[in-house]
Amino acid sequence: MSKHQWYEDLQEKMPQGTLLIDEPLGKYTMTKLGGAADLLVIPGTIDESEIAVRYAYENEIPLLLLGNGSNMVVRDGGVRGIVLHLSELSDIRIEGSFVHAEAGALIIDVSKRAAAATLSGIEFACGIPGSIGGAMAMNAGAYGGEIKDIIVQATVLTKAGERLVLSKDELELGYRRSIISKNGYFVLSALFQLAPGDRDVIDAKVADLTHQRESKQPLEYPSAGSVFKRPPGYFAGKLIQDCGMQGKGHGGAEVSLKHAGFIINKDNATASDYIQTIEMVQAEVKKKFDIELELEVKIVGEETAE
Repeated sequence: MSKHQWYEDLQEKMPQGTLLIDEPLGKYTMTKLGGAADLLVIPGTIDESEIAVRYAYENEIPLLLLGNGSNMVVRDGGVRGIVLHLSELSDIRIEGSFVHAEAGALIIDVSKRAAAATLSGIEFACGIPGSIGGAMAMNAGAYGGEIKDIIVQATVLTKAGERLVLSKDELELGYRRSIISKNGYFVLSALFQLAPGDRDVIDAKVADLTHQRESKQPLEYPSAGSVFKRPPGYFAGKLIQDCGMQGKGHGGAEVSLKHAGFIINKDNATASDYIQTIEMVQAEVKKKFDIELELEVKIVGEETAE
């Protein structure tokens, strides 16, 4: 089947969804990089998400979940098959100390809503530029907090489109890993439990963490965030800094002068520029310290378009 047939089939099944053929993915990624998706599918409801996943599975069509594109580098050739973007699934609901958030909700927005309700425990996420789905998949964390500290359960879809509700233990959350990423599940929603707090204390903590992030991270440029996982016993940024890599790169991509753990799209970089800069950094750290830097970001897609 062609992408035009996928479009016609899904258009009938997903009246509230948005379907876009040959849609440039650079419009949806934090790096502002990436070629086109054969078909970008933006479901209007959770049920439509299930329909799209099941359709891809039954017709053996490659399926990629984009999230909000904060932790992903899409190659210049784009992505073959269907790309699922859950931006419309962004509902956030608070009931007592419990917070229910759909997969497309930004974790920053969940943190803000919790603070407004005087709930504490998710302040650490006030600067994480990702969706709930992506945060669940990688057990996102910052400033001493992690998703695993507050999660109760998550609702996911298997690759076959089967809906599962997984408890905290079943999610197998560890450092930048989960059963979601391990098994290729698609997150639909998550349930968190927070604790009643003091509004002034919460606001002060959020303000402090926001200041730390803005003063230390190159937020003025497009980037995929922290590129590398933390090697045991080391900090990736410090290793890169000690290699003298800051300010270096390929094409329009560059290792940030502000934070060596970030690679920025400084001047109309291509995905190839960005990936070559990643590889250059890995090679230098390996050469100087004999340490393999493992990617925290995910690189997807084709080098060249068909």
